[in-house]
Amino acid sequence: MGTKEKIQDEVDVLEQETHQHEIVLHNDDVNTFEFVIESLINVCEHTLEQAEQCTYLVHYKGKCTVKSGELKDLEPRCSKLLQLGLSAELI
Repeated sequence: MGTKEKIQDEVDVLEQETHQHEIVLHNDDVNTFEFVIESLINVCEHTLEQAEQCTYLVHYKGKCTVKSGELKDLEPRCSKLLQLGLSAELI
């Protein structure tokens, strides 16, 4: 393995460690599109377009990753989504 490959392997590992956590939002039959969109804008700092796209993906696909990053940033966001009555999990 050459130097270039070693460096790429190290970069790959760092990227995995940095973005190893995600908030996944699951579909439910309770919350309205408007409420979910508003929640994603407020809690996950989505733009209106991002929030709408995620909401439609959740509705039609059953789930969608709505935020990825470091655990310390995602934990309070996931907790807030759960408090709002949304079905979210941190993975």
